Amino acid sequence: MTRQTFNVAIVGATGAVGEQMIRTLEKLDFPVDTLLLLSSKRSAGKQLTFKGEQLTVQEAKPESFEGIQLALFSAGGSVSKALAPEAVKRGAIVVDNTSAFRMDEDVPLIVPEVNTQALKRHKGIISNPNCSTIQMVAALEPVRKAFGLKRIVVSTYQAVSGAGVDAIDEMYEQSRQILNDESIDPQILPVSGDKKHYQIAFNAVPQIDVFQENGFTFEEMKMINETKKIMEDESLQVAATCVRLPVETGHSESVYIEVEKDGLNVEGIWKLLNEAEGVTLQDDPQNQIYPLASESKGRDDVFVGRIRQDLDQPKGFHMWIVADNLLKGAALNSVQIAFSLIKLGLLK
Repeated sequence: MTRQTFNVAIVGATGAVGEQMIRTLEKLDFPVDTLLLLSSKRSAGKQLTFKGEQLTVQEAKPESFEGIQLALFSAGGSVSKALAPEAVKRGAIVVDNTSAFRMDEDVPLIVPEVNTQALKRHKGIISNPNCSTIQMVAALEPVRKAFGLKRIVVSTYQAVSGAGVDAIDEMYEQSRQILNDESIDPQILPVSGDKKHYQIAFNAVPQIDVFQENGFTFEEMKMINETKKIMEDESLQVAATCVRLPVETGHSESVYIEVEKDGLNVEGIWKLLNEAEGVTLQDDPQNQIYPLASESKGRDDVFVGRIRQDLDQPKGFHMWIVADNLLKGAALNSVQIAFSLIKLGLLK
């Protein structure tokens, strides 16, 4: 029996996440008939390879989506707002990797290990959550299903690649300048469009995205609101502090949770995570085995370790969660959503 194939477009194909989307479609053998690579006018004309074939990147326009069945977007919120509805008008299902539609009540916010069934409510656009949210909820979902969740407190240690290729270049250039005792002139981080820019090399910057009136950054509020939406629990207590570190790829998180039911211990969490899809347990402190950002790069799973029961709260537990932010945090999750659409008979 010949399997059905699909016409797929990637918007933002020349960016860090876009290129990972191409590699992920290839690696997972997604049933692609034709692949259309789209970008800004400035990047159009570049050549990228898919399954040994050289493809020319084209400028993204509304008419680009004629005949496209699946469009993966990762080119910034303004591009998604302008072009995602145009793609839907022309019959495509959009999986969007920006924050443009995440909190829209008509748009499912999907982590396949957590809430695949919500895809049935889609109206043409599906949102990929924030990278830090994805790895956290994927790791916590087995615990939530078995024992309930009352509270989450997360501190993130996020890689520079989350801010784009230019931010990576800035980190390396600053490192070189500092090691050569040269002056530096930060231009991008913590937020390219904000009032001030700070050194990222050899530093920790407690700001990701712009500050809101409540004192939290937009990144922190994304984690808070997205977690409640994905888990469909507005009563869940969530607090976040998001920090940028001079790491190229791989987000790390220190997570504290409080469960609702009695009877959970560390061994119980180990068992739940060992049985969980897409999660790898790395928790052997006696032999210094725990997740590392450097070892998560290029790997699909979410890695969990350093699991401890709180010393004062018997229903409280601490853990360390790590994942490749460009893969599970972006490209891989988007492609997994696409596979889920096929499995549910929603992509035709």
